[in-house]
Amino acid sequence: MNLQDWPEPIVRVQSLSDSCPPEIPSRYIKPPQDRPLVNSFSPCDVNIPIIDLVGLYGDDCNLKASILNQVSMACRDWGFFQVINHGVEEELMDKSRQVWRDFFHLPMEVKQEYANTPKTYEGYGSRLGIEKGAILDWSDYYFLHYLPLSLKNYNKWPGLPPNCREVIDEYGKQVVELCGRLMKILSSNLQLRESRLQEAFGGKDIGACLRVNFYPKCPQPNLTLGLSSHSDPGGMTILLPDDNVPGLQVRRGCDWITVKPAPHAFIVNIGDQIQILSNGIYKSVEHRVIVNSAQERVSLAFFYNPKSDIPIQPMEELVTPERPSLYQAMTFNEYRLFIRTKGPQGKSQVESLKSPR
Repeated sequence: MNLQDWPEPIVRVQSLSDSCPPEIPSRYIKPPQDRPLVNSFSPCDVNIPIIDLVGLYGDDCNLKASILNQVSMACRDWGFFQVINHGVEEELMDKSRQVWRDFFHLPMEVKQEYANTPKTYEGYGSRLGIEKGAILDWSDYYFLHYLPLSLKNYNKWPGLPPNCREVIDEYGKQVVELCGRLMKILSSNLQLRESRLQEAFGGKDIGACLRVNFYPKCPQPNLTLGLSSHSDPGGMTILLPDDNVPGLQVRRGCDWITVKPAPHAFIVNIGDQIQILSNGIYKSVEHRVIVNSAQERVSLAFFYNPKSDIPIQPMEELVTPERPSLYQAMTFNEYRLFIRTKGPQGKSQVESLKSPR
């Protein structure tokens, strides 16, 4: 397997969209069972839970207990929830979305300077996975490392728009702080000490990265997806959605729920590594992204991950005779090779780790 090069010439989806084709190329047409119903409404018009964190650090013990319970239920039942009053500046959220939108509208020759490879995926990209002949998603993206500091390379971050790097840096700092607060909540809700889950991640030596997704307008949105169904391979994802254009869908049983973003909310979802560490108590849930013919979308997915070279397995406090260990140990480095080679494929990776009975 060669991780230095893509198996075929890279085509930028934004360039395809800008050429206004009446039909999408066959490489983007999904099998009938995977195609979305883009004009359908969510069953009973439901939405993922919206949780207000404003009372989390106040003196009202009942309010704090209610917030903790809401997060606990969302992690166990949905694997997804939205948070408002989360501590990240709203102006920074807006500015972060805008600088990335501006980046994707730069001339192609400027963006091409940051073209990525399968070796690290860092930079400007248009496909996940290196399988030759794979059916592709209708999206471009930009992937960069934020932590550990040894991987943080400003030269691989866009130099334009002019203030882009400064905005990205501050955004990452505030979102990492939010992740730290959420990790304490998740740990406490497992009846563990606040720091336990963070310790299982490697303490302060964690990983964090950002993938900015750009979904251009699509002439046949009923035939393709912006991002195929998958569960996130990392620990926890903090998504800044496009407030104006819904697109994220979360699997709920046999249905796909189209998430309706609350203003200045983050969408939080449990990744495979926390499902493993919690011994399956918290759920990493499949999700996908639909596209549309009228509007482009931009979203920022910030991934908070365990240290890449430590074995991840169910925490010993959560393994009992009644609930034996569900998963075999594997480092995150080993784990994420799956999606880097095969691309997004449902829950197949985490299911493959289940311990034999």
